Amino acid sequence: MPDRTPSSAAVGKPEKREKFVKLAENRTRNAIKSIRVIGKLGNKNAYQFDDSDVQKIVRALSKEIDALKARMSSTGAKDSVDFKL
Repeated sequence: MPDRTPSSAAVGKPEKREKFVKLAENRTRNAIKSIRVIGKLGNKNAYQFDDSDVQKIVRALSKEIDALKARMSSTGAKDSVDFKL
């Protein structure tokens, strides 16, 4: 009679995938909400800022997106981005 117990390598894969999908969806949703909140700073009636401030914010977010891409790639680099206006 053949052994029907799954190998230990196959057992964890669906759970890891489900965990990844759940966390990725939640964290991406939160990141999008946070970016929208930053976008609300564009109300010139409530805040004073100039183009250089906007460029710094966009540059910091872009650097973090680049770091995300690197971490998710096979190289797995872990650069951190610090931000101050």
